[in-house]
Amino acid sequence: MTATVPTTTVRVWDPLVRIFHWSLVASFAVAWVSADEWDDLHIWAGYTAAALVAFRLVWGLVGPRYARFTQFLHAPGAVAAYLKDLLSGRERRYLGHNPAGGAMILALILGLAALCLTGWMTTLDMFWGEDWVEELHEALANLLLVLVGLHLAGVVLASLKHHENLVRAMITGRKRAPAAGDEA
Repeated sequence: MTATVPTTTVRVWDPLVRIFHWSLVASFAVAWVSADEWDDLHIWAGYTAAALVAFRLVWGLVGPRYARFTQFLHAPGAVAAYLKDLLSGRERRYLGHNPAGGAMILALILGLAALCLTGWMTTLDMFWGEDWVEELHEALANLLLVLVGLHLAGVVLASLKHHENLVRAMITGRKRAPAAGDEA
């Protein structure tokens, strides 16, 4: 006997979360491409990313249900348990972010905040020409590339395992309605 998959959808990601997400993707990509070639563009892309991170921190406190940190940030034990279930093929589908996805969001936001901070520091007289600040900024950018790769791998894995296009969901804001056993 196979379980039936609901064909109805529900709204999960609000427009501001989706605009934030794709704007951050664009600003990070522009900053990465312009890093050693177009200083003004790189700086403005960094300021844009910093403003987006600041917005997301506020929206994570006051936004709708699935935007809130309280909905998707889990204790490390819950993240470990989810990853263990994932490895054994017993992970639950989450309407919002699963525990591993929530941990990744936290890592990305913290990493981007640190990247923006070190980028800003390079413009200050106090740190002008300090190699360690520039090296830290570059190391954070490379770490973020790794995190983005892991994030994309997680999106593909979850999309395949749960038969759900998560990229489309981040565009439309809609996901398949929860079925029995799903975490709403």
